[in-house]
Amino acid sequence: MDKNLLIAILNDWNFWEKDQETGIKRAAYLVRLRKLIKSEQVIVITGARRAGKSFLMRQLARDLIEQGVDQKNILIVNFEDPRFVKLDSQLLEEIYQFYLQHFNLNSLVYIFLDEIQEVKGWEKWVKTMQELKKAKIIISGSNAHLLSRELGTTLTGRHLDLLVYPLSFKEFLNFQKEDGAMEMPNIKSFQQYLEFGGFPKVFFEESKKELLLTYFQDVINRDVVRRYSVRKTEGLKSLINFYFSNFSNPISYSSAAKFLGLTTDTAIKFSQYFSNAYLTFFLKRFSFKVKERDRSPQKVYLIDPGLINAVGFKFSDNLGRLLENIVFLELLRRRGGQAQADLFYWQDSQKREVDFIWQEGKAVKELIQVAADLHNLKTKEREVKALEKALDQFGLKRSLILTQDSEEEIKAGKKIITVKPVYQWLLE
Repeated sequence: MDKNLLIAILNDWNFWEKDQETGIKRAAYLVRLRKLIKSEQVIVITGARRAGKSFLMRQLARDLIEQGVDQKNILIVNFEDPRFVKLDSQLLEEIYQFYLQHFNLNSLVYIFLDEIQEVKGWEKWVKTMQELKKAKIIISGSNAHLLSRELGTTLTGRHLDLLVYPLSFKEFLNFQKEDGAMEMPNIKSFQQYLEFGGFPKVFFEESKKELLLTYFQDVINRDVVRRYSVRKTEGLKSLINFYFSNFSNPISYSSAAKFLGLTTDTAIKFSQYFSNAYLTFFLKRFSFKVKERDRSPQKVYLIDPGLINAVGFKFSDNLGRLLENIVFLELLRRRGGQAQADLFYWQDSQKREVDFIWQEGKAVKELIQVAADLHNLKTKEREVKALEKALDQFGLKRSLILTQDSEEEIKAGKKIITVKPVYQWLLE
């Protein structure tokens, strides 16, 4: 690669000759990254496209500089830069050798490789660098399957992961504060969060819906269609639109396939593509029997409330489902992205349902129900009865109902059901 072009590209992304935009700090992620980087492992930052991974990498780089690391000892490479033509491990080595020679470096360096899944054979090069302890390696990617496959085969036991989501409501309020926006009641801010979601750049844009639609098309076209070489896209797009219309509902692959005129295998394959791109999440029904879990319909959730609204759903039409989706995402955040192995929905033979149950080991520890409001007595009775049944089954004394604005404590014998607004719970 032409050396003048290479230095021009690298100068554009690094702190060597100019300051780089790092955006508003996402403190919780930075705290975790500071701990991870002390290890000798490769740090892997994953998450949805436009969730803020690149900014977070630059925030970490600036943090290192503020701690005394020379900016020349930090190399940032963005592999989505269109000036890179042939993306392979040879390019990685060429960039690395040029970088060392350019600055005449012989001390520890930090190498940030952004959107690494674009580079063919990257994992072997990263493994060699890690084994020889030539650098601290931090990589990012927007595809769960490719990263897990390559990390699992080549870097087993050599990496630590951080999964990045769009802004939580707590982060959303911090962005409002840092941006100098006029302070408003949390409930009003929550209405904005419900409508426009938490993608960081969308927060600052006037044309929010248009930008969200662009994100949606980018994920479908770049992270699904192009990544998996999907030639006939009609069925794929019909399926993702079906999920956007039926989020927070139990869905089976076979019923979705039948409704859309697809085969079940095709529906399963496409659904995995969406999950790999962090666009959809699937929640299994609780059962102590593994086969029953796998055979039951799964609930589908989506990565961001703003994206849901932009693609076609209006939150005022079915607020309860949108609140439930937000609660699901928060449960994932609070458990470091690992919650799906121990998080389920519960349903009994009479179709009474609890939205989320948290299992720890062989014991169920937490029950959470989500409802738009409890002002309607029939709705309140339905939600409370389902919780009472689940409390009895799992031998628990307390549970939680999250609503738009209700707040009370319901006592049923020795059982206590706490009712509180979702936005309050999100700030705990």
